[in-house]
Amino acid sequence: MADEPTNRAAFEVQARYCDAMAAPRTAGLCRALARVLTRDTRTGDRVLGWPGEPVADATVLRLVGGLHALSRRGIADPFADDDAALAKIITTHDDTLLPWLDGPPQTNEAQRSAGLMTGLLHVAAAFGPRIEVLEIGSSAGLNLLIGRMRFDLGGVDAGPADSPLTIVPEWRGPPPPAAPIVIERARGVDIAPVDVRDPAQAERLAGYVWVDNPERLARLSSAIDMVHERAVDLTAGDAPDWVEAQLAAPQDIGTTRVLMHSVVWQYLPPRSRDRIRAAMAAAGTRATRDRPLAWVMMEPNRDLHRHEVRVRCWPSDAPMQLVALTHAHGAWVEGLSAPYETRDYVMRRGAYE
Repeated sequence: MADEPTNRAAFEVQARYCDAMAAPRTAGLCRALARVLTRDTRTGDRVLGWPGEPVADATVLRLVGGLHALSRRGIADPFADDDAALAKIITTHDDTLLPWLDGPPQTNEAQRSAGLMTGLLHVAAAFGPRIEVLEIGSSAGLNLLIGRMRFDLGGVDAGPADSPLTIVPEWRGPPPPAAPIVIERARGVDIAPVDVRDPAQAERLAGYVWVDNPERLARLSSAIDMVHERAVDLTAGDAPDWVEAQLAAPQDIGTTRVLMHSVVWQYLPPRSRDRIRAAMAAAGTRATRDRPLAWVMMEPNRDLHRHEVRVRCWPSDAPMQLVALTHAHGAWVEGLSAPYETRDYVMRRGAYE
């Protein structure tokens, strides 16, 4: 259980991660909040008295998102580098900020699909082009657009040429496999999905985008337009329940079923993670070359301020393979060379996005 010093220290942990992510204004706000936050407001009292693990629970980013939303509406400027003004903003807008602490950030960054598509290309190279995506922790479902986006990954193209959203990260290292790929279907689940067709929910999602990243806001706007044009297949539900049900459903011959997720594993309770691992292992024993199974994840290595793209395929006895490293928001992707590191993903303590 956290105490007030631990909860206050989480602001510096997040600030250092923002430093590493070239987000100085957000880093500055985190440090200012550590200085000015008190228990005199309900928002401050709740943050400083947070009973859980503040880094894993993203308490800092919950509050930063609320403050950014105030800034976007032109109501207040929490980024003015003025401690007294920031303290006044928190006091004045206490009722508005408090609900932002009720749930984890819904940071649905479409460019994260660059890391996920890198993993999917490894799957397509192993089993063929036809892919069925099952995504957990989908948030607003923007990564479910992965089959409708265009990608340039180190010179390897994927996706429809006429897509309104092209993802071109800075590429480092060897490119991914130049394998044909077709996303036959993409479905997702989230415990509290965001419907970006609702202007209020879309604005809330934008609040979680760091003020230092206007290009992310532009990309978010394009992705939201794509959802308005054709909705994604996103349902509300509990991740392990949904995974178990989806894996039990019939699978088309010649199509690889892929469990996919990004920056969600840390938010799942240990029992939920164990159930998903068990469900995938059981489904893996049933997988065949005609009906393969794969797992593609993009999750943080919080000690090194980067994310790791790992791939596991069945039928195969090989463990998860680390095939790429990536920026948390997909700004760069670094392809790795075989032989790949082979071990399951292990969460580490530290900062995160």
